[in-house]
Amino acid sequence: MLQASEIQKRFTHLQQTVSEASRTMHADATIPQHLMKWIDELERECKSAKKILSSRDEDRIRECVDDLKRIGDRAERACQQQSGLAAGIMDSVSSMHTELSNLKRQLH
Repeated sequence: MLQASEIQKRFTHLQQTVSEASRTMHADATIPQHLMKWIDELERECKSAKKILSSRDEDRIRECVDDLKRIGDRAERACQQQSGLAAGIMDSVSSMHTELSNLKRQLH
């Protein structure tokens, strides 16, 4: 398991990545609602995860990251299935998904 300070640092970066993906998507009126739904849900869950991270309960942290990863997987699938998305949107979602995958891998 990563040190608490490293987890916090990684999670802060993840939140920034998710927020950037959300801003990018909300700026584009052509983004399908089902894709926007997953990004919005991910952003909400990231905000509520702060309490879990501060608890330093390793099991709860792993579970929280696993939940975030599942939502991120759905967002990435929705993005891949949607043709005609701008490259910036694809890049934002891909970057966010990579961050989640890396964090999950390091926590397990």
